[in-house]
Amino acid sequence: MERFASWVEGLMRERGYDIDSPRGGGRSRLAEDAGVHRAAVTRLLQRQSLPDLETMRALARVLGVGLRDMLIESGRVTADDLPLPGAGRSGAAASGPGAGRVTPAEAADLLGIPDSHRRQFVEMTEMIIAVGGVRPADAHGGVQRGVSASR
Repeated sequence: MERFASWVEGLMRERGYDIDSPRGGGRSRLAEDAGVHRAAVTRLLQRQSLPDLETMRALARVLGVGLRDMLIESGRVTADDLPLPGAGRSGAAASGPGAGRVTPAEAADLLGIPDSHRRQFVEMTEMIIAVGGVRPADAHGGVQRGVSASR
């Protein structure tokens, strides 16, 4: 708990949230920016409790870190529990057809797309792949890992 809260405090300071002065308003501003209850931020920073998954997802977005990093830093999971894409692959599976590719559904998981938007994300991605002439790695419509889209 201590390590995670210290890590989040460091991120908050780096992102300009004033949490050091009594009336800085950093906690309230972070809660507002993330769309979470101020009490959740306060409990975290006072080392009383860890945020739930949805709160972590919102904090990760606002603080500019991945949900994977947030979960690992919190101690809820280990890096082995959430391997990076392509990690742990070996032999023919890593070098054969389709190596380094993910399906739109896998991409949704890797990107942390919420369930409420998952179907739209997958359908839109499949449409872009079809219209763009991207050659899928396999019948599942995989796209190349490590290729980042500009924001």
